[in-house]
Amino acid sequence: MIRHPVEVGNERDVALVLSGGAINGVLLEAGFLRRVAESDLWPRVGWIFGTSAGALAGTMAALDRLDELEEFLLDLRPDEVFRPNRLWRLPLIGLHEYALPATIDRKFGNLEALAEELSHAERELVVFASDVTETERPSESNFELAYSSRETPPAVMAQAILASAAISTLVLPLRVGDRIATDGAWTRNFPLGYAYNRPEVGTIVAFRYLPEYPRFDAGGLTRLKRRLRPFSRVPPVRALIAELEEAESRDRRGEPAHYIDMITRLMRLSVLRGTALEERFADEADASIREYERLMRELPEVVRARGGSDDLAGEIEARLAAADFPFRRERALPRIMVRAGAEGVALEARIRRGVEWTRDAKRALIERGYELTDAELTAAGIGTAAPARR
Repeated sequence: MIRHPVEVGNERDVALVLSGGAINGVLLEAGFLRRVAESDLWPRVGWIFGTSAGALAGTMAALDRLDELEEFLLDLRPDEVFRPNRLWRLPLIGLHEYALPATIDRKFGNLEALAEELSHAERELVVFASDVTETERPSESNFELAYSSRETPPAVMAQAILASAAISTLVLPLRVGDRIATDGAWTRNFPLGYAYNRPEVGTIVAFRYLPEYPRFDAGGLTRLKRRLRPFSRVPPVRALIAELEEAESRDRRGEPAHYIDMITRLMRLSVLRGTALEERFADEADASIREYERLMRELPEVVRARGGSDDLAGEIEARLAAADFPFRRERALPRIMVRAGAEGVALEARIRRGVEWTRDAKRALIERGYELTDAELTAAGIGTAAPARR
């Protein structure tokens, strides 16, 4: 659990929650953050809870450097995030090299220096990663790691931010302090519960990315098989071609073509289910708290209306007040939710064949995040829409 030793001024009562979402999610979140920054809420933001894409976007938001975040994203190329490895290296170190750490160092300076800045920032950042440290007994934290910029040494915080965004189907995990950690989406893709559990928070503004998962493209298997055909008289090559043909057959039947495809499907299942449950638990807790408050008001009145004594009504009221329900928090909170998918503009995070991310596509995603947030804030009566941006 995270401790909260640092007091934030009374005016800071808003928490931002940012889900994972790879390149599409971080672009939409850049628009979301831009619009929140133009609202009356921004000076009240005291906490940012982010996973994966949300950890990266949240870092720049906590430092109030959203212009730099947007420019960084607009210039970003696929191979500056995940650079494809050569085929012979795949069994040893995975599909891709994690190029993002070097890219951040090159464009922003050392990430540890940014983490040092974070430790002194007015807004606290909390990021989440999944613990894959080898252990013989279950983890006390349920394999979930949470790192606060207020408490975590900058060197460890820098690695935690990178580990949170290390997509497991693409790259190997990272060392974070004494843990081995990877993509936080496995355990806490949408850290809404942490914002609710922070007692100082009075309002939550959250962004949840709605992924659109494309079907696995088996074209790479076909291309590899075509290249191997001239050598099909060699027995090992002939056997490999047969395996590739079987993989193509599995793909046509809708089955996982290979092991990586299966792991990718399982990760999607885990992330989608965990994200949906996070919001569901928050809704159910709010409903339970409201119902409890209703009972607190109405039961003593019912007792008195049926001729019961004030002492009996008071005893019922006291029993209700002392009840220890497992809501994990004592109040329902107003929550502004922005949910967004890429809607056909989606950029692919696992690119192996040189497809570029255009600035126009990236701008479209940023603007979509901005416009959807504007609609939700306007509906909630928060500030006014800013003039259209160029």
